[in-house]
Amino acid sequence: MSASQQQPPSGAERSFYTERLWVPIGWWVLTILFALSLLVAVLFYLGPWFGVGAGLLVMVVMGAAFLRYGREQIRVESDRLWVGAANIEWSYVGDVQFLDEPATRLRRGRDSDARAYLVLRPYLRQAVEVTIADQNDPTPYWLINSRAPQGLAAAISARIAEHHQEMSPPRDTFES
Repeated sequence: MSASQQQPPSGAERSFYTERLWVPIGWWVLTILFALSLLVAVLFYLGPWFGVGAGLLVMVVMGAAFLRYGREQIRVESDRLWVGAANIEWSYVGDVQFLDEPATRLRRGRDSDARAYLVLRPYLRQAVEVTIADQNDPTPYWLINSRAPQGLAAAISARIAEHHQEMSPPRDTFES
């Protein structure tokens, strides 16, 4: 199988593109407002200790959930594409395509394939589709949300082109 679940090398590879899919600030603001409203509601009902405890509990639980949810990282490196813990070597990547908002909506909904590898975030509206060219891999494509999908698609396309150049046999300059 071309995609594996191994740890990325520590600084050994040059990264051509890196992005974290952090949770947006608006989600943090809503969580703080919810925690404050819960604090006030519980404060008047059970007292200050329970109110502060409830507010802090909501902030700790939601903060941990947001940090975990937003830690997915996309990296385009010299030898492979990393999306979270999943990675694929360039020789197994077929094509890459930037998807605008309507195309992303269709590809993540009506036109989706259940076998696809999806890294989707509800707060990101555009994506990149990476076609898998490995006959032994049942995954037809990766659909990756991104804040800069055109930049991600360009970085992947550049690495695919470089990989194909490296893999093509050298031309014989002598004629017999």
